[in-house]
Amino acid sequence: MQERPIDSLRTFSVEYDVQPQAEGSVLMRMGNTHVLCAVSVEAKVPSFLAGKGQGWITAEYGMLPRATHTRGRREAVSGRSGRTYEIQRLIGRSLRMMVDLNELGEYTYRVDCDVINADGGTRCASITGGALALRQAIESMVAQGKIATLPEILPVAAISVGVIGDEVVLDLDYALDSSADVDANFVMCGDGRWIEIQSTAEGQPFAPELFPQMAAFATKGVNELLTLWK
Repeated sequence: MQERPIDSLRTFSVEYDVQPQAEGSVLMRMGNTHVLCAVSVEAKVPSFLAGKGQGWITAEYGMLPRATHTRGRREAVSGRSGRTYEIQRLIGRSLRMMVDLNELGEYTYRVDCDVINADGGTRCASITGGALALRQAIESMVAQGKIATLPEILPVAAISVGVIGDEVVLDLDYALDSSADVDANFVMCGDGRWIEIQSTAEGQPFAPELFPQMAAFATKGVNELLTLWK
């Protein structure tokens, strides 16, 4: 079905300071999926947090027109799709689990995730890369004296798992994802706890006994991605 073992990741890497004017930036590569993640820090918070001494982390997600095999319309022109809103909410929820917001001061950390090339797993790559860029941004704020002390930062990463036929497969590229009977995304933190799990049957419902193997594959994959934090 594929050249790499079913429980292995695509080749992955991260490059820092791709946008040096941002407080944090990385280029996250998962196989042929490449996502630029950049963090901008704003000296304000949403109105519902004003005066509470608490920070905020939010995310925006987008895909460049030729990130896919055919040109997509720029969402700045056509308006964001429901898929885009759903993905950026997932990224924001996941990254807010990394740190106690009360330790960030009244700053908003805006994480922009722009897909340069898409070959499956873009939301997972965005979370994994966004988390690394966010850590860099928080460390930058401490270095600038805008935050007194470095808060505890919980590593976070995400990976996709699918079922094709009766076989569980880790880290789906586009070809595998398009033929999967089940598509799932797992977000996990560095201590092994789950942050979010999204699992959908594409063709027909799947047997519950497959889920423990899916979770085991995801745990293995996330633990490998967390080596990027070292």
